[in-house]
Amino acid sequence: MIYEVYSEEETRKIGYELGEKAAKGEIYCLQGDLGVGKTVFTKGFAQGLNITEHITSPTFTIVNEYHSGRIPFYHFDVYRIGDVEEMFEIGYEEYFYGDGVCLIEWAELITDILPDDVKWIKIEKDLTSDNENYRKIEVL
Repeated sequence: MIYEVYSEEETRKIGYELGEKAAKGEIYCLQGDLGVGKTVFTKGFAQGLNITEHITSPTFTIVNEYHSGRIPFYHFDVYRIGDVEEMFEIGYEEYFYGDGVCLIEWAELITDILPDDVKWIKIEKDLTSDNENYRKIEVL
């Protein structure tokens, strides 16, 4: 499925709709360059899960846990992972195979440990577009 959006609100809405449908045990892998709207998308996703907590990027902590929604939400940002072994150190298996849903930013850096059935979401910005908020969001 491919979506074309022209505002942060539309990006948030796509995230919201996917979050509403998300189920326990699912893993969503979010790809996109810096500044394309991954955090905006993630905030919408969390709202779709009925998360009431403030959503922040876990760039330095690697994972943030949220338990106020209909199912636990585990938000990863693996941009700063130097070696996939670091994922073992934080106990990633408990998150991936636990009772919640995972969303992983920069998941392409840890493909060796991802299950086969993850859902990929790619957000791209078109630098030639007249609208600086234009994004193409592809859900695979």
